Amino acid sequence: MFRFENPEYLWLLVIIPLLAVVRFLSWRQRKKKLNKFGEPELLRQLMPDISHFRPTVKFWLMLIALALMIVMIARPQMGTKVSYEKRNGIETIICLDISNSMMAEDVVPSRLEKSKMLVENLVDHFTNDKIGLVVFAGEAFVQLPITSDYVSAKMFLQNIDPSLIASQGTDIAQAIDVALNSFTQQEKIGRAVILITDGEDHEGGAMESAKAAKKKGVNVFILGVGDTKGAPIPLGNGDYLKDSRGEVVMTALNEQMCQDVARAGNGKYIHVNNSSDAQEKLNEELTKLQKGETNSVIYSEYDEQFQAFGILTLLFLIIEICVLESKNPMLKNIRLFKKK
Repeated sequence: MFRFENPEYLWLLVIIPLLAVVRFLSWRQRKKKLNKFGEPELLRQLMPDISHFRPTVKFWLMLIALALMIVMIARPQMGTKVSYEKRNGIETIICLDISNSMMAEDVVPSRLEKSKMLVENLVDHFTNDKIGLVVFAGEAFVQLPITSDYVSAKMFLQNIDPSLIASQGTDIAQAIDVALNSFTQQEKIGRAVILITDGEDHEGGAMESAKAAKKKGVNVFILGVGDTKGAPIPLGNGDYLKDSRGEVVMTALNEQMCQDVARAGNGKYIHVNNSSDAQEKLNEELTKLQKGETNSVIYSEYDEQFQAFGILTLLFLIIEICVLESKNPMLKNIRLFKKK
């Protein structure tokens, strides 16, 4: 299977046809100017060393080299390992807490960054599944509608930070409600809401929303991030968030609340720490939601292929340098660029 590690660079390929158009217009303009000086046959006799084809050949060699260079920086890769898995597609909505307390660093590198890495690893394990992304703090909104486009899911994930929501706080109930309205209408498919938070629910109503999800056949899993002992919230300038009295605010994981919500939503509570245990437990729980089996082909262990494109680019550049615009007097009898 062929893919590009940096597909965003491929849009640069639009330069190729634009340059070709500019070259054509320039050639037409030059031809008109030359025709004003005399008949084409007379001009050829006056300029015997001028080639009409060599400049065009040099231009196309350079253009091909440019196209290959653009493909090279997009990092083409080829899947070298093929594995076969049996898994029925499920629908998963990730609800990610992006309140300021998620910037605490009791989990390395921070609660939020650890959560994003966990979601990215989760996406890497998906095959026929669909994923959506909801972010929440004092309010909740859909960051990514449910999709099977895993590349887009990772791109949206990387851009998440607390500045996306001005209203601070943690409204878990609203996050679950928004997630429930984000699933498709497809039948006979497992559905799950995976809520990643430190459990500081400031609005209430989370239990009722989790029970409503259970009635709809949606399992609510809670991933609690952080330490129950608490940690300060860094501001990014070496200082920590302080309250109105000037004391450092400590944010602690509320495990009891997380466990209660997960139980009400017929799901499971999983503690996220600095190990990979949470990832393994979550994958195991999601597997239980399968309604049937389908065969999926998975390509992994991608090998870089940019070296081949680099060699071709270099080859075309060398040929372009070797082709002179004017005819070589020593090779005047060899007419590679002249029609018979």
